[in-house]
Amino acid sequence: MKPVSIASLILVAGVAASPALAQGPAPGPYFVGNPLGLPVNPAADGGFAPMSSNVKVFGAIYATESCSYDAERDLIVAPARGVNQAIQENNAFVALINHDGSVNTARWIGVQNPQQRADLMPPLLLNEPFGSDIEGGVLYLADRDGGTADPADPTKTTPSVAVIRKFDMKTGEPEGEARIEGSPWINDIEVAPDGTIYASNTGVGGKSPEPDTWQIWKVTPDGAASVWIAGAPLNQPNGIAFDADGNVVVVNIGNDEVLTFAAADAKLLKTEKAAQPGNDGIVILPDGTKYISSVMNGGITKLTPDGTASLIAENIPSAASMCYDAGAEQLVVPMNANNGLAFISLK
Repeated sequence: MKPVSIASLILVAGVAASPALAQGPAPGPYFVGNPLGLPVNPAADGGFAPMSSNVKVFGAIYATESCSYDAERDLIVAPARGVNQAIQENNAFVALINHDGSVNTARWIGVQNPQQRADLMPPLLLNEPFGSDIEGGVLYLADRDGGTADPADPTKTTPSVAVIRKFDMKTGEPEGEARIEGSPWINDIEVAPDGTIYASNTGVGGKSPEPDTWQIWKVTPDGAASVWIAGAPLNQPNGIAFDADGNVVVVNIGNDEVLTFAAADAKLLKTEKAAQPGNDGIVILPDGTKYISSVMNGGITKLTPDGTASLIAENIPSAASMCYDAGAEQLVVPMNANNGLAFISLK
């Protein structure tokens, strides 16, 4: 085979080779992707032509585990994990989705490839986001660092550590992060109006469960992280949400329990039961009705304030951490590795 030069590889990738490129690109301003149309990246002169109105595009969902509703844009925010962190770091992105599931913006945050992101000002880092929440004009994403090949010894991996990353909902720019050094990853998150984050570490279940790893973490607005609850009655906690009284409600994967804790002191106030075990997501409406998704069994439970549980949908593959789309009065259910969103009208 004829040897291929680095310059040739760069040309194949669609970037002209130059001495300046060999020295590394100059830092450039941070930017997010345009809605569907041309150009995809914002033009220097601000020029943009939207896609024809008679065209509808579906897709842009890749390994999406959670979603959030953006009331300002009236769109669904769908973080995509991209490829596994061990394969390529900084590969994740965030899409914006219309009420009918069609795509508004295929890549809003993360339109750049991983190699370009470090050269933005500010730089972008987004590895494998799971849980998401929008509060106070900020998008919070449960991400992680590490879990990749150790440069000093490729046969080993670097420690994985949970990181909550924050992004401005108007500009998409990074707004800091909070590291949770004692947790290798975080599944779902819920953020209080003052910026306090409650986060679930599902931990180890199965035939050799480790209850000490079943945790709810609390991260204060200044970034201080601590274990808020650990062990029973948690049983592989996943979905987390606030009720109308500001209590913290948690659903378990390990059983069918829906647990309500007082935010002030973590006291267990109430235990309810979903229609199925193996639960992942939870949505709580202002009237107190809870909707719970079972990632293990595919059902959506409606849990009324009097504790009555019933299935309103069944057999959704990998029904993950859903959100409530208030603009369309519907539940939006990410389907994890099935690379799709399920929509359930509540009208």
